[in-house]
Amino acid sequence: MNVNIKRLSADATTPTYAHASDACFDLYAAEDVIIEPGETALVPTGLAFEIPAGYEMQIRPRSGITLKTPLRVQLGTVDSGYGGEVGVIVDNTAKNGGYTNYLTQIDRVLSEPSKTEIYREHTYIIRRGDRIAQAVIKPVEQATFTVVDALEETERGAGGFGSSGVGK
Repeated sequence: MNVNIKRLSADATTPTYAHASDACFDLYAAEDVIIEPGETALVPTGLAFEIPAGYEMQIRPRSGITLKTPLRVQLGTVDSGYGGEVGVIVDNTAKNGGYTNYLTQIDRVLSEPSKTEIYREHTYIIRRGDRIAQAVIKPVEQATFTVVDALEETERGAGGFGSSGVGK
């Protein structure tokens, strides 16, 4: 499948697959974004996508970022009718800390930090060119909805939220 993209920024990076067998392609930050503890930020990709009719682009977290940092990429959908810049919503779930010299926080960035900046502890800087999320393009089937007086009975019924047990 060919998907046309438009660069909206000179700093935009074309999406890439890390491995030939990967289901998802990587999305890159088009500019530096600072995310303080407890904050949410929109990370621009600098790209607009021409998603074919009948498809959507699903934005997903990268597992390494989720495992190794308190950054949480929010799931997102880019519909085929949307022609604007794709952004990635990122939460910093770390608790607020005191101010500390950023050079002691090298493990809290995705790439090399600046040598002179001072930030609140657990602040993350997403640098231009960092792989921030992954995405996949999938077919979409739209549902039709019919209002009825009763639904068919199932074995599970209305049981939910722990109805199958929470222990081993």
